[in-house]
Amino acid sequence: MTHDEHSEHDDEGYRGAATLRLEDERVFDVQVVLRGHVEPLDGRYHWYGRVAVHAELESALGGKRTRALVVTPQGEAVGDLSDVDPWGRYRVSGTSTPPFAVVTDVTDVTDAAEVPA
Repeated sequence: MTHDEHSEHDDEGYRGAATLRLEDERVFDVQVVLRGHVEPLDGRYHWYGRVAVHAELESALGGKRTRALVVTPQGEAVGDLSDVDPWGRYRVSGTSTPPFAVVTDVTDVTDAAEVPA
């Protein structure tokens, strides 16, 4: 795929500024990359991504897991911070409504509900 080509999933998710409010009420302004999908096995939306390297967050957590409220301009949701990768980025994940807008392809369900006479 060339730089100018895009897959159908390129615009899904969220990339940008976010605020993390930890369980102990500490707040960090961070950059995140988030995406998600509906898991067919449980029918729930699973969202996940990475928090960009953030020295104060790393100092506060020291690689430990914690829960946090993730707030973006598009929404908010509680998720888990865990699994620091080799570059120092925390994984963030949650289930159900994500902290970003989800594009849905919804057709007019009233047409589908009509039963021919």
